[in-house]
Amino acid sequence: MLVIKDAKIYTSAGKVYEKGDILIEEGKIVDVGQNLSWDKGEVIDANGLVVIPGIIDAHSHIGGFGSTMDDQDLNEMTKNATPEVESIYSIDTKSPELKRVLEAGITTSAIAPGSGNVIGGLVCAVKSYGDNIEDMCIKNPVALKAALGGNPKGVYGKRNEMPMTRMGIANVIRDTLIKGQQYMEKRERGEAEFDFGMENVCKVLRKEIPLKVHCEQFDMLTIIRIAKEFDIDFTLDHAWGASDFYDDIVESNCKGVIYGPIGVLLLPGECGKIDIYSLIELDKRGVTCAIMTDGPILNPDVIIVQAGEVVRFGGDIERVINMLTINPAKIIGIDDRVGSIEKGKDADLVIFDGTPALDTNATVKYTIINGQIVHKNI
Repeated sequence: MLVIKDAKIYTSAGKVYEKGDILIEEGKIVDVGQNLSWDKGEVIDANGLVVIPGIIDAHSHIGGFGSTMDDQDLNEMTKNATPEVESIYSIDTKSPELKRVLEAGITTSAIAPGSGNVIGGLVCAVKSYGDNIEDMCIKNPVALKAALGGNPKGVYGKRNEMPMTRMGIANVIRDTLIKGQQYMEKRERGEAEFDFGMENVCKVLRKEIPLKVHCEQFDMLTIIRIAKEFDIDFTLDHAWGASDFYDDIVESNCKGVIYGPIGVLLLPGECGKIDIYSLIELDKRGVTCAIMTDGPILNPDVIIVQAGEVVRFGGDIERVINMLTINPAKIIGIDDRVGSIEKGKDADLVIFDGTPALDTNATVKYTIINGQIVHKNI
């Protein structure tokens, strides 16, 4: 048994313990509360420290993009729509990026194909520590990646191929979804041969997974319109400029807004409005909000800095911590396993010296995954 005692605990389950204990056995949380008792086990004296659930990064490319971005193993840019590919096959579990996220307290990442294609492929959720990808993968798939705006335009426009414009991007998404509908109907009648790509599109059409959409500014309105037309679930990823479209986002019933990163090179136009404070209003209005790194675009430890910006603009600390933990877990559909400190959930925890997102000098002292201490800084 592993015991964390006398910590301030943000459970991300509606309860904060000023001085509480957590009991862990066989990789699971067996109890959390005050003045708990136990017979024997390894004890972490966390008096004066803060415990939160393991941080979940709902939008990342670690292990599939090199740290210099020269290696684009998550961008299959051979045609504008590649729903048949899966990110799980491009993840190098020995990448130093995995060690860096451990040190930052990120215990699970949704690792997505890049945004070179309009439809990029399947996204999987992977823990930051394990023997191999099968051991580390918590769920596959969690979404189908899509991208709007400058990224696919920049790839295919140079080739004088569709999409050169935003009109072309919308057409590719619609065309892919229509093909999926037609395929699904033919399969039901026994008239179509099996097609991996169309099967993945059908997962979206059946609302088994959402479309995970790289978008910003008015591109958000494009996917809101298409999602309504085809009655599909979707997430708004990056979402710079969301404050211009509060009503549209709220009324769209999107599965979540995954905001960020901030603090990277930004260009005029679609990437030019950095309004992370929009998460405060969206959260108040019932939208599930999370904060991303887009790793390795942003160093993983800066996820806490971004959360701190939300607090600086007036966000409640408990709700902002939820944007790092239970909210991203809900958005990517793994909240049955991780995202909060509750009995029966995976023992993925981070112990901080200081309160993350509130104290500028808060540092990770322990990262725990499946009840195992995988990073220690003491």
